[in-house]
Amino acid sequence: MAQRVLITGGAGFVGSHTADLFVEKGWEVEIVDNLVSGKRENVPAGARLHELDIRSPEAADLLRGGRFDVLVHLAAQMDVRKSVADPRFDADTNIVGSLNLLEAIRASGGRTRVVFSSTGGAIYGDFTTPPNVETFPKDPESPYGIAKLSVELYMAYYGRVHGLVAAAMRYGNVYGPRQDPHGEAGVVAIFSNRIIDDQPLTVFGDGRQTRDYVYVGDVARANFLGATRPLPDAERLDARAFNVGTGFGTDVLTVAKSLQRAAGKEAKINFAPKRPGEQQTSFVSIEKAGKVLGWKPEVALDDGLRRTFEWFAARRAAKGAAK
Repeated sequence: MAQRVLITGGAGFVGSHTADLFVEKGWEVEIVDNLVSGKRENVPAGARLHELDIRSPEAADLLRGGRFDVLVHLAAQMDVRKSVADPRFDADTNIVGSLNLLEAIRASGGRTRVVFSSTGGAIYGDFTTPPNVETFPKDPESPYGIAKLSVELYMAYYGRVHGLVAAAMRYGNVYGPRQDPHGEAGVVAIFSNRIIDDQPLTVFGDGRQTRDYVYVGDVARANFLGATRPLPDAERLDARAFNVGTGFGTDVLTVAKSLQRAAGKEAKINFAPKRPGEQQTSFVSIEKAGKVLGWKPEVALDDGLRRTFEWFAARRAAKGAAK
């Protein structure tokens, strides 16, 4: 009998790539997505879509009654700037929505393992010296980071008190095909589209702010390993947390130059003031994911950015041909 996984946000960017991999591995895949940012066309063949909000009683009922081996919880309000502008909405989606699902698992006996999409950038804040290790102090600079840390704290509690098996995957800045321009690594999608349109690129701050850009296919593999590999005992907060990145930081100007090389053309760069709530320097240590999960990134940055730009260019060409 095939194993069963429920993927929240499975019609979105990271979620759909993760769903692709679970389908490829022979799992029965069901998806919960409210399609606010997810897209039906991203749902892989063989997966079943439930158009639901993670805060709804129906989503909880599905999880309680579905006999799922794994919940991969990726649905979220993912825009740092929106979290700064409306922290109550961010908390309602990212904290209350997550609790709705955790309580459903507890009520059904707690046999479903959870893989949670946390953040390897926003959770640590600006008071550490990268590369950030999982056990570093957490002091988020944004409500988005605060919400992700809150869910991790709840999962640690459920693990110690109720026996929940849960892995927190602390992503770097995920990029790749199907990327949404509103996420943490949205700059790659935004730059790609503007280069295609022969428009200038806007860089906030001095352009030297660094992020740990990790390719979406590598992140999907990390999610699968988090769902299937043995995990450490539930002890302190960081026991079952794993950074998922590359281990080094790349600044925004370098990303812009790499995408211009992929496009074979240059774009003007305009500078704008730094945005509130955004970190200056962020990259993570990935040693723990290697040792415990057997995971490491396989796609180099230039190669991943080239693949991503080519996907956006092909999509734009297809849309133009359809008109």
